[in-house]
Amino acid sequence: MAVKIRLTRLGKKKQPTYRVVVMDSRKPRDGKYIEQLGIYDPRQEPSLIKIDNERALHWLRTGAQPTERARKLLEISGAWTQFKVARGEIHTVGGDEPEAAPEPVVEVEVAKAPEAADETATPDETETAEETVDSSDAS
Repeated sequence: MAVKIRLTRLGKKKQPTYRVVVMDSRKPRDGKYIEQLGIYDPRQEPSLIKIDNERALHWLRTGAQPTERARKLLEISGAWTQFKVARGEIHTVGGDEPEAAPEPVVEVEVAKAPEAADETATPDETETAEETVDSSDAS
């Protein structure tokens, strides 16, 4: 089934408003649709565009093809750009990339040398303590 994101017309004669819908491409323009994604009213100043970007992204990821006008509306709402970024066709710089999960903090205790524990030791005592530590490591 070829699924398209397109507009269906509402309103009286010479007073159009549109729904942005997901529907089978073989259905008539105002026929039964699968899901309504938003609305578009070109008669307001500025034009009213309300689109559920999460659902639009879902349908774009599953393969729905937008018509030219629907693509322009998705670009205005930001859904088309998010889709292109997710596919890797648009590269972003800086804070737009999703943050990676923080790495867990691992606490490691470091064994203190005897001279660090005894701050009042003289330099001669410190050297002898280091020699005893080195000789115990060699064994």
